[in-house]
Amino acid sequence: MPLEAIEPKTAALIVIDMQNAFVHEKGTLGVSGVDTRRLAAITSTIKGLIEACHQAGLPVIWTVQEHFSTDESRARKKLAAHTARRKQISALSGSWDAEIIDELKPLAARNPAFVIRKHRFGAFYETRLDMLLKMLGTRTLFITGTTTNACVETTIREAYLRDFDVVAVTDCISGVNADWEQTAQQVWKQYFCEVAESRDVLRWLDEQGAPRALGYGHMLLMVEDMDRSKAFYVDQLGFRIRPAKPLADGRPFTAFHQGIALVGGRQPGHRQVDHIAFEVNNVRKLRDKLKKGNVMFFQDLHDGPYGLTIYVADPDGTKVELYQVGAKV
Repeated sequence: MPLEAIEPKTAALIVIDMQNAFVHEKGTLGVSGVDTRRLAAITSTIKGLIEACHQAGLPVIWTVQEHFSTDESRARKKLAAHTARRKQISALSGSWDAEIIDELKPLAARNPAFVIRKHRFGAFYETRLDMLLKMLGTRTLFITGTTTNACVETTIREAYLRDFDVVAVTDCISGVNADWEQTAQQVWKQYFCEVAESRDVLRWLDEQGAPRALGYGHMLLMVEDMDRSKAFYVDQLGFRIRPAKPLADGRPFTAFHQGIALVGGRQPGHRQVDHIAFEVNNVRKLRDKLKKGNVMFFQDLHDGPYGLTIYVADPDGTKVELYQVGAKV
């Protein structure tokens, strides 16, 4: 399962239409003759996955289908819409039918801004979902909810066409027909997404939540002549200077967009690398791990220019900065 390539900070969970209309036996599908027990069977599993995502800091985004008693757009159709096969209009705005089921309602209420109202199958069609995902920096969507062959599948296709990485969490997706579901999953896996079970996602969350370095941050080079070194990187190599906070110790400092920075103070014979830096996902847990490993610390937890920071030594004595963006003492 290629979930290892996904970074949690760019992923989100989508919960599609877990509403009374589609899941409750007294909702529109239930009173229209659909056996809602198989639709409701995912509730406890999806609840566990939502809670795990909340704990891991992944955004959980909900869609709520909403209809009106009069829909002039749909009324223009010459052929019968799928709604004609139901005993009533589903999920009427403001009705009990349109509400998220009681088992999940408190979880959806945690962040009302992450509840997307839609009027058709797709979560992207004429909604604000695309902009919300851009604002969150989301590139991977874990898809859950109901129903398999309508709203879920439409959303999977829409997400794929927008170049999102998509994972369908199969034991958190339910539909009205088991045979249709099997065919749908085969098509999804061939063309649109990866398929996984919730246990795979939970394992991935656990593995990704372990304290670790996320990626290279920067390297600080100690130089003898700041003007000469700056001219070399700017004039000869085309580096671009980026705005940066001055160092706390007052040494001359220049940072570049290319990932290195220069600091004054090097004397002949000194090593040039002042330190290298990496962004980490949980600097407090990593700090405890390093303490237990008897790693040498140059500086313990403090508020650095990029977030909560520690400085440690690698086995050869090179100073390594480890920082968590957004965290503070």
